[in-house]
Amino acid sequence: MPANWSVYIIEASDASLYTGISTDPERRFAEHVEGAKGARYFGGRAPVRIVYREDGHDRSSASRREAEIKRLSRAQKLGLIAGWSGRD
Repeated sequence: MPANWSVYIIEASDASLYTGISTDPERRFAEHVEGAKGARYFGGRAPVRIVYREDGHDRSSASRREAEIKRLSRAQKLGLIAGWSGRD
């Protein structure tokens, strides 16, 4: 299976962090902004920017990593984001 999935974290307008997976995080971010195809999470808040991204996953490993990140505390997520250089 090709490793073309990414795990990403988006900062929302209320400073909360949303974690998701996609084969095209920029397209997915735009869908969140537009609203119609975006996550319900952004119903009461707006996506601001992608603050973290991990590329090179297959669908299965991306889902597992998403679940791992979602279990992290906010402080741990901020540490992960702080260590990200903006490219994989």
